[in-house]
Formats: sequence, structure tokens, C-alpha cells
Amino acid sequence: MFNRTSLQAAAALASISLLAGCSLFSGDDADGESKIVVGTTSEPSTLDPAAAWDGSWELYRNVFQTLLSFPTGSATPQPDAAECKFTDTVSKVFECRLKEGLAFSDGAKLDARAVKHSIDRIRTINAKGGPAPLLGSLDKIVTSGDLTVTFQLKKSDATFPYILATPAMSIVPPDRYPADALREDGKLTGSGPYVLDSYEEGTRAELTKNPTYKGFANRKNDAVTIRYFKESEAMVGALRDKEIDATYRGLTAEEVVQLQEKSPENEGLQLVESTGADIRYLVFNAQDPSVSKVAVRRAVAQVVDRDALVAKVYQGTAEPLYSMVPKGIAGHTTAFFDRYGDPDVGKAEKLLEEAGVDGPVDLTLWYTTDRYGSATESEFQELKRQLEASKLFRVTLKGKPWKEFQAGYQKGQYPAFGRGWFPDFPDPDNFIAPFVGKENVLSTPYVRPEITDQLLPKSRKVSDRGAVTEEFERAQEILVDDVRLLPLWQGKLYIAASEEIAGGERALDPQTVLQMWELQRKTSW
Repeated sequence: MFNRTSLQAAAALASISLLAGCSLFSGDDADGESKIVVGTTSEPSTLDPAAAWDGSWELYRNVFQTLLSFPTGSATPQPDAAECKFTDTVSKVFECRLKEGLAFSDGAKLDARAVKHSIDRIRTINAKGGPAPLLGSLDKIVTSGDLTVTFQLKKSDATFPYILATPAMSIVPPDRYPADALREDGKLTGSGPYVLDSYEEGTRAELTKNPTYKGFANRKNDAVTIRYFKESEAMVGALRDKEIDATYRGLTAEEVVQLQEKSPENEGLQLVESTGADIRYLVFNAQDPSVSKVAVRRAVAQVVDRDALVAKVYQGTAEPLYSMVPKGIAGHTTAFFDRYGDPDVGKAEKLLEEAGVDGPVDLTLWYTTDRYGSATESEFQELKRQLEASKLFRVTLKGKPWKEFQAGYQKGQYPAFGRGWFPDFPDPDNFIAPFVGKENVLSTPYVRPEITDQLLPKSRKVSDRGAVTEEFERAQEILVDDVRLLPLWQGKLYIAASEEIAGGERALDPQTVLQMWELQRKTSW
């Protein structure tokens, strides 16, 4: 029997990261009973936290520590390596006191010097597509003794504790990680729940329990093997053949629907569904001639049929999104629907005519073939079908593996491309700020002073994050005017596991990151 349950886990806002599993083991048996084998289609882009603002965080959360974190059930940052607080009334001075006796897995001391080194190097290296933009409000870091670290901000930023809780701010040992360059020996050293024993790019990562770990995680297994798959079909096959015990990130909607069915293949499985905050969207590079005119971008927005896209490609495992801020996050609106309404070819044609744009417009859409799951190609085929059915566009689709795709958009080579966003933290700021400004996570400059110089600074003075709705509603109106970003859908979270397995409902934090230590076998209780 395939059992299905539904969770209202508001504190665990998650993504369409889809997990499935069976035979997850916990215990002290050195012959394998204590090891969990998980599969994913999302391998790390780099092992160095200073260079990653992407799904690499999944690995980082399990092998590094941060000053603050999001333990299961918490939607606000809680102590991890330190106790922290603002020491002023305008959210500009943030002080952290490290726990005593912390050490890295190689024996090096985790102290204030290591914290300062770890975060300073992010800004110094400023890796393309890396997390340095998250630290835009930081002025300098001051240490006092071995245990006290003070962050002095250039401007008020009530979201700074949330930023420190992201895996991007993982603490690394200074002797292993250069201050001005990325670590390039293919190894990783942290102080988190697990140690990375070995890593084969594109193949697997071997994690074992870190014996010197001192943190909040209550590890319910002793070791984890992560296997990286190019296609979800192979991953599901490995799951059903019991070659792997669980999967996360990458299952297609079809595979989720199949897993919901009562069949011999699904005997003994359970599925947990929860609200998601993972979003998908199109990015337009306004410097490219093909989409430089706002009328072209608005015409695309007027034609795209999100309902059809979700129904045909994702079969109910996602829902249409009309704002960069998804449902479930304070400040969410339906701004794109309010402006454009239902898809209307006539209105789109009029937009182009009034701007003097002769159609059909040649448009090239790029997507990654191995980052967001196998359904991505089908999604872009559907977008192509919709746009060409309007007779207003001639669409060419191009897909590349993530690393090549990432290098291309970082160089400004794509006029329009698809991206996904797994939230850094559950706050509307995190669905607006990363995408705007001269330097942003998309490497596609989007200068909008009203957002970057007025609305965001004003909202960041307010520690009550539920009281900043007005600023984010206005920001979303601006995004609709410019159509530099076109939201498409937001996902739901599904965790499938053997009925013998507990912990799936606790395994994801608000950043949609899998906390592997939560998974356990019920018979080990």
C-alpha cells in the first residue's frame, strides 16, 4: 500500500526538491547498516563555499558549520557555532560569541580568526556567480580574543542573521583555504556533522560521522553516500533496485505521479507533501538586441500560459507563479496576473506593434540539462510551443550541462535563459535582492535604484519582517514593468520513503537543504 500524508510545515518552507527512499539504515554496524545511500541529479558546482550560490549548499550544510542555522522547526536563525545578537537599535552591529572547544575535522581550532577569514575571503575572491553579493551590507569584521566576532554593517540590515545562517557562510580553516583564491585540491575540510572522506566529481561523495562535531544536529545515522545521476530515470531505477536508499532533487512530475500510484513497485512506500518555496523563472538579458526592447519582453509575458505549463509538464506537482515572491512568503502578490491577466495573443501583438517591432521575433531560450531535473527540457519545449503558436515568435531552444550553462550566462552570452531559485532564507528580501543591482547572482546587470537604494534599505531597518509588505509590493510592481524576470511556477515538496523510515518530515530546512542526519530506520528506535 502506498500511503500519502500532507504536512503544513510552515517552518520548513521547501522546494520541489523531490525525495524518495527505501531501506534507510541507522545503527552502529560497520558493515553497512549505519550507512544511507542517497541519489540526486544536482551535483555540487564547486567544493569551495566561497564560489557557490546554488545547489552545492546541499553538501555544505552536512559537512560545514555556520554561526547560525535553521534547526528543524525553526523559521528564524538559531545558534549553531555561536550565540549571536544585534547590540544596537538600528541593526548595524551584530555580535557573535563562539562556543568553546570547537575544532575542524583536521584538528585545527575553530576560533574567531577562522570565522573572519572564512567570510572575508568570500568578498576578496568575489567569485563569479558566488555568494559575495549576500554580504553587500557588511563593512568589516572585528575579532576580540578567540571567541568574539563582531560584524559592523555599512547600513541597517535586519536580514543579516539569516545570511549568516546560509551554507554560503560556512566556516573553513585558514590553513586549508587561501585568503585570496579558491581551494583547488579537490578536498573539503569543515566542522559539520559529517566529514567528506572522498569525492568523485559527477559520481559520488562519501560522508562519515564527524567524531569532533559540536553542534545542534542529532545524527541518526553514521554515514552517507551521495550518488550523482545525470538523469532522474536512472536514479529512480537505482532506487527501485535498492542500489540507493533515497533520492532528493531531480524527480520529474511524471515520476512523482507514478510513485503515488498503488502498484507492486510502490509497495511499502510513503509520500509526504508540503508547501514549497522553490521557484522557476525566465531571465532576460536586456543588453542583447533580441530582447532589449521592453515590448518584446512584455509580449512574452502576455503570451505565456502558466496553467498549461504546470498541467502538461508538472501534473499538479507545481502551481503557477505570478510574482518573484512565492506564496507562503510575506509580501507575496499576483502582480503579473494583475497586469497581464490570462494569456492573450491579441494584446501581445498590439504591444509589439506599438513599439514598432516587426514579427515574428527570433528568440533563443537557454536552459540547463542537469540542474533542475529531467522535466526542464519538456518545460522549455512547452514554452516554445506556446510562443510559436502565437505567430509572434520564432523560438530556438538550447540546453547545456550546468557548468557550461553557468559559464555562458555569466559571460552574458544568453539573451534569455531559465533559472531556478531555492531560497537562501524564508524572507521576501531573498526573492528580490539577489536579482537586482549591477552585480547580482544572475551576472546580468539590472540597475533599478528605487529597489536597491530605497525600498530594500528601508525594509532592512525593520526587524519585524512581517511589517515590510508595502516595500516588497512596490518592488514587485517594478519587476512587472521591466519584465527582466518572468516568474513561471513554484513547486511543492515531496518526500517519498519506505514505510520503515522516519525523519523525512524533518529532513528539510527552510532553505530547502536536506539535513541528512534526520533520516533513520524506525526499528533503530
